[in-house]
Amino acid sequence: MPDPRFHWQKSSFSGADAGDTCVELAPTPAAIHIRESDHPTILLTTTPTPLHALLTTLKEGTLGGH
Repeated sequence: MPDPRFHWQKSSFSGADAGDTCVELAPTPAAIHIRESDHPTILLTTTPTPLHALLTTLKEGTLGGH
């Protein structure tokens, strides 16, 4: 059942097939909520600054210092 507290947005990188697993985001004034479509009751909550740092690190491929 969808969570009525948030407006979830599916990642543009997810496929068009409804069966695909995807990342969904729900921004609010105080935080950004992230979930995987296969496990919608498990939420990761963050704010823009640490999320930006994580995404930058992943794009640069520098996670783990290798």
